[in-house]
Amino acid sequence: MSLMKLIPSTLAILAASTVVASARDQLQIAGSSTVLPYATIVAEAFGENTEFKTPVVEGGGSGAGRKKLCEGVGEATIDIANSSSSIKQSDIDTCAANGVAEIMEVRIGYDGVVFASDINGPDFVLTPADLFGALAAETVKDGAVVKNAAKTWADVNPALPAQDILTFIPGTKHGTREVFDTKVLEDGCKAAGAYDVFLAASTGADDDAKKKDAVAKCMTVRTDGASVDIDGDYTETLSRIAANKNAVGVFGLSFYENNTDKLKVATMDGIMPSVETIAKGEYPVSRPLFFYVKKAHIGVIPGLKEFIQFFVSDEMAGPGGKLADYGLVPDPELAATQAAVEAETPMGPLN
Repeated sequence: MSLMKLIPSTLAILAASTVVASARDQLQIAGSSTVLPYATIVAEAFGENTEFKTPVVEGGGSGAGRKKLCEGVGEATIDIANSSSSIKQSDIDTCAANGVAEIMEVRIGYDGVVFASDINGPDFVLTPADLFGALAAETVKDGAVVKNAAKTWADVNPALPAQDILTFIPGTKHGTREVFDTKVLEDGCKAAGAYDVFLAASTGADDDAKKKDAVAKCMTVRTDGASVDIDGDYTETLSRIAANKNAVGVFGLSFYENNTDKLKVATMDGIMPSVETIAKGEYPVSRPLFFYVKKAHIGVIPGLKEFIQFFVSDEMAGPGGKLADYGLVPDPELAATQAAVEAETPMGPLN
């Protein structure tokens, strides 16, 4: 798909920008494998349509990207961290300790987390409770906490295929894993009634400690081979499924939509994942996508503010924009994001 032609007004704004001299004249970006394809599309268009060099965009995972962002200030450190999960207080504390005082949070849109298997395999009609029952290290049977002994999907739910449970899930450094943990495992645990049993069995010192312990049990996955962490990006998960035809993998919606010739997607709570069902709030496993900007680099690293403006422009991130063609669900509050970028507004304290 060819890159879109930008409207003259956007180009005029970019051409009028002043380039500040610097030893490094190319933006450095790292982080989320989910945001990676969007950032790459924007970077290529930015390099082709402006006077600035094409930014260097790398993956590595959301947590790893935020860690790099917080290593310090200066041309030896990155400018932007892509992230498929919100920044944490621990990230902000690390940034502050290393002199990164102000961070801009830029929300670019929304994406879904989907479950897909080999194109020629059986259909999967899943719920969060099914996935918890298949992947949790411990489940509940007859009111008691027991080690998960399910071998096939049909052991969890007779309506599911009678094939061995083998699931490739994002490793803990990925932002997608945080969404998977909360919106699939924790929600599934509660739907299955296991959370209440875990809570009652907890020996925590107080109610907060007991709740934390129960949630941790909900999110603890099996280590017997049924659940396999993938530290690489979605292409690694895809290759694993190609070699293990009975496996189910976790992907971002946009990656799945670019590989429908190889993958068959599962429904979740009876809803087929799509841009439309996510935009309407119907598909239950979705999340906002962000990037985080080191404000101290604006005006020092050439093209940084211009790139941010370009990324969240209507032509890129808006409805009918370039990124929507590749599966990004536009943010209904994009105008507010554009205004915050223009004003270089740093993020406030976390609630």
